Amino acid sequence: MSPLCPLLLALALAAVPGVRAACPAPADLKKPDGARICAKLYDKSDPYYENCCGGAELSLEPGADLPFLPSDWANVASSLVVAPRCEITVWSQRGKAGKKHKFSSGVYPRLEEFRKGIFGDWSNTIASLYCRCY
Repeated sequence: MSPLCPLLLALALAAVPGVRAACPAPADLKKPDGARICAKLYDKSDPYYENCCGGAELSLEPGADLPFLPSDWANVASSLVVAPRCEITVWSQRGKAGKKHKFSSGVYPRLEEFRKGIFGDWSNTIASLYCRCY
């Protein structure tokens, strides 16, 4: 084995982006007054995890039920973070129709990594949602 191999391996591992990226930790989802937030949606994602969860953000309170997302948010979200003990159910069409997926507590910096059927993914396809905490 070449003496260069361990060095190359160390450099390669250092270049691998972190799992959490620039997204906030689920436990950090709170309003300035300390009130709970169920989830946050972001309109920017990137091939590099450290650049995800950017751009405009939409904060959702527990119990948020949006069968019709505001027009500037329909089919726009490409990253999301769900608070602890919460889950968000999303649909691909307005009025809670079409494909459906549940995201539990966690960080989802690239929604294109989550399949929606055979050919699609969840990036820029969320048209309605329901967010609940327990």
